[in-house]
Amino acid sequence: MNRKWSVLAVAALLAPTGCTSDLPSAGPTPAGQSTTKSEFFDQTEYDRQLKFRTAKPVGPDDKPWEQMLDPELVDTAKYAKPGGKHHLCFSNAAVNNPWRQVGWKTMQQEVKLRPEITKFTVLDAEGKDDKQISDLQSLAGRGCSALIVSPNTTATLTPAVEAACATGVPVIVFDRGVQTKCPVTYIHPIGGFAFGADGAEFLKDKVPAGGKVLALRILPGVDVLEQRWAAADKIFAGSGVKVVGVEFTGGDAAKTKSIVSDYLQREGKIDGVWMDAGATAVAAVEAFQDAGVPVPPFVGEDQQDFLRTWAADKLTAVAPTYPTYQWRTPVIAALRILEGKQVPKEWVLPQPKITQDRVQDYVEQDMPPLHYAMCGCESMPGYPGPWR
Repeated sequence: MNRKWSVLAVAALLAPTGCTSDLPSAGPTPAGQSTTKSEFFDQTEYDRQLKFRTAKPVGPDDKPWEQMLDPELVDTAKYAKPGGKHHLCFSNAAVNNPWRQVGWKTMQQEVKLRPEITKFTVLDAEGKDDKQISDLQSLAGRGCSALIVSPNTTATLTPAVEAACATGVPVIVFDRGVQTKCPVTYIHPIGGFAFGADGAEFLKDKVPAGGKVLALRILPGVDVLEQRWAAADKIFAGSGVKVVGVEFTGGDAAKTKSIVSDYLQREGKIDGVWMDAGATAVAAVEAFQDAGVPVPPFVGEDQQDFLRTWAADKLTAVAPTYPTYQWRTPVIAALRILEGKQVPKEWVLPQPKITQDRVQDYVEQDMPPLHYAMCGCESMPGYPGPWR
């Protein structure tokens, strides 16, 4: 068994459950008060996701991209295509950030492993709803055996996905969802509430009562990011931790560093940093280092620059993940469907976190700074070449 994944399997069972200056600031949150917005907080879904964190996965221990949490299997016999020569089609939202780039490379290599896929047609929506709608219409006439969709947005793409389902081609949705049950399967890790809770629980444990936490976010109004903050906000509200600021960085390293520096000058001390995504975590760490003050407990993510900094500087940190290995699963699901095999209606994948005692296992010095450790790609032919 791959050591990384065997460790994660055990951990999952043991764990508690280009910048602009006009990005808004949510400001400070008094200790014991929650700013969670009802439109983004769903108690039932919150409870479901946190419960999933301790669920025993079904599937190979060393292949989390094939594992399932509490699966409800559906029959796919009507989609079976004997012969093993399939034309797989993929409508991709975009490859406009490092996470999606790592995932896309991983999916391409998964396709190469499958000789039964004789043609792979891919259209990139470039982050535009209207282009993806047009892409899906185009793919409907290309003789696809199965169609994979990673939607750019949820509501706007729903009618286009429903139209694709109506053609009779099996549709597999992953990463982001749509507001229809017509796809054969919807594939995703546990979700935003689980990600946000993993980081907030860590800080609740590490930051003393009354300690000051700075929350750094990317953008407002993105559902998965809002879920991450809603979960963290709920946990902080009951912890005695004082959230002194909730700031939007736009994902820009320079702005992130400036925000942290400003808060250090204003507050005198920051006892913990929570982030809804970790791409600028190193910039936030550097703000403490430049100020000559200790780096407090930190919530980052599984990109290599943060993992290296964490290990080298012996930080106290945790890295929730939204694993890029999920890009392998839609290809696997499509082939199972075309073989008439059962798949989960909602294929929920494990969503591990990297903890203090295991960070060194995921540090890879020869990979790009924004390569994501949870790619599930290390054993694929040609690794690490395509990912560099």
